[in-house]
Amino acid sequence: MSREADRREPRTDGGDDVEIPEVEHVSGTGVPIRGNDIDTDQIIPARFMKVVTFDGLGQFSFFDLRFDEDDNEKDHPMNEDRFQDANVMVVNQNFGCGSSREHAPQALMRWGIDAFIGESFAEIFAGNCLALGMPTVTADQETVEDIQKFVDENPDAEIDIDVAEETVTYGDTTVEVTVDEGQRKALVDGIWDTTALMKANQQAISETADALPYVESAD
Repeated sequence: MSREADRREPRTDGGDDVEIPEVEHVSGTGVPIRGNDIDTDQIIPARFMKVVTFDGLGQFSFFDLRFDEDDNEKDHPMNEDRFQDANVMVVNQNFGCGSSREHAPQALMRWGIDAFIGESFAEIFAGNCLALGMPTVTADQETVEDIQKFVDENPDAEIDIDVAEETVTYGDTTVEVTVDEGQRKALVDGIWDTTALMKANQQAISETADALPYVESAD
């Protein structure tokens, strides 16, 4: 089972101005994915990457950990009914390591994930998440394991990630977390979508390029 999550699409006013959504908070229910060094090949096996677009990748998230060779379901949190509406993934150390494939966060986003809480994340994975407006906040091992236990016991309970204030609230508990300063600024200020920013500033980019003596105009 999967659901295609709406990407945080930049909004336009009909002209050249592009408004990129600010990501100050992410709230929702959680899904615990336990284990250290979960790499991108586990998140999205390479055989599912032969696509022109990322559409439909969500159903293949953690495919080999969720299904056997006959496509029968294995015991995995993402197969459990109680976690099907989860949008906050709670993970352990070095999540998203391995190859730099951007398909990994794309697949998880399309399954329904909007944000991650973990002990640590591979740098490139975190960067690919930022490009989608998905926070990757970190906390110490004890805190993360407490949140995973809470999610297990309370699958319908809300988790609130305050990106700006660097806190996570669950139940009656609020804990401090860490958000990389560059990521926090990009999300809170709404400058995380670099592609949209380039499109919005196309005129300025063209003017700068025209002024460079080593760049020839296409006109």
